[in-house]
Amino acid sequence: MLSTTTLLVICAVFFSAFLRGMAGFGFALAAVPIVSLVLPPVEAVAIGVLLQVVVGLRDVFVLHADIHRPSLVRLSLGSLLGTPVGILALTALSPDAARILIATAILVGLVMILRYKPTEQRAHNGLALAAGVASGAFSGLAAIPGPPAVAYYLGSGINSVQTRASLLFFFFIAALMATPGLFVAGAVNSHTLWLSFVSIPALALGTWLGTEAFSRLDNTQYRQLAIAVMGLSALLAGWRGLSAYI
Repeated sequence: MLSTTTLLVICAVFFSAFLRGMAGFGFALAAVPIVSLVLPPVEAVAIGVLLQVVVGLRDVFVLHADIHRPSLVRLSLGSLLGTPVGILALTALSPDAARILIATAILVGLVMILRYKPTEQRAHNGLALAAGVASGAFSGLAAIPGPPAVAYYLGSGINSVQTRASLLFFFFIAALMATPGLFVAGAVNSHTLWLSFVSIPALALGTWLGTEAFSRLDNTQYRQLAIAVMGLSALLAGWRGLSAYI
């Protein structure tokens, strides 16, 4: 019989996989805070990363034809450059203060996105690289790499199918880069491996249902969904940061 902890993890994975399947991002955003209620945060992060690697392997075969390759390459390269910058910044800034700054940056970005809606595709290579650097810095500072990449795609005019596929690939790459460090830190152990394994059916079902939901969205509806998830990420990051001071 499954324990209460295991059941909560499975439910969190299902909900987060549905969100990820529909929006192309948001898995760790939803899963890590919920799983952290019953597990140490580092183990919650490990489970989130491991499962994103598992489902990402499936995405490589299913979605490779839909990705926007030029932007994805530049985002990934930028992330490699930006991650060390974010880690170095931690020496001068606490993780909670970083979360507050990131939440503020996300909200400012959302205001700009809401005021500007591209009417044609304008995938700017330099901007993609800059967004990748920002994503890496956000990841190094507070383990929140998503918002700059999402903001870039929403402002580029790239259609929702390519945006979703490219984001799924980007976070798969980010998860692959994070995995060795989690092993070194001891976050990947028999417990996290077991919980990840038993959650795979929920991961698969949630992803399938989310993908079905995405297929019913047009570009405008997808944009609205992505903006809503970004807003949620800003609220959660800001709350986690402020909770250390109140």
